[in-house]
Amino acid sequence: MTETTPLSLAEIEATARAAHAGQTDKAGRPYAEHLRAVAEGVRARGGDEEQIAAAWLHDAVEDDKLSRRWLEGAALTRRTRDIVLAVTKRSGEPPEAYAARILATPGALLVKEADLAHNADPARLAVLDGPTRTRLTEKYARMRALLGLVVS
Repeated sequence: MTETTPLSLAEIEATARAAHAGQTDKAGRPYAEHLRAVAEGVRARGGDEEQIAAAWLHDAVEDDKLSRRWLEGAALTRRTRDIVLAVTKRSGEPPEAYAARILATPGALLVKEADLAHNADPARLAVLDGPTRTRLTEKYARMRALLGLVVS
């Protein structure tokens, strides 16, 4: 692949919004709201442009909205690609292996921390049914523990 100028954050945001168009989260909200919240969370935590770019794209490959092939060929920095791949869960992958990959990838922990913070937001969880809320709360707490993140 020849070196090209990486996409701007505005172009990456537009790509992510288009890829997730029509998708909603578990609460029925437009999925782009989650992407924006994670990108803003990364920025608020001191993340750099590559991490913010990865935040916009963090679920695109996992949700099959963009292919891994697209990611490899896109005008992104290697670090942004690596972070997206690190935070992309793989089918059947144990949480411990997923957490280890995130921890081993420079910049990925901050993106996953922002993702978990938004996913575990009590206001978002409050609109879900009890069993789903409990399951997700436990899932997010376990991942935070595996990543060594203090519960805030």
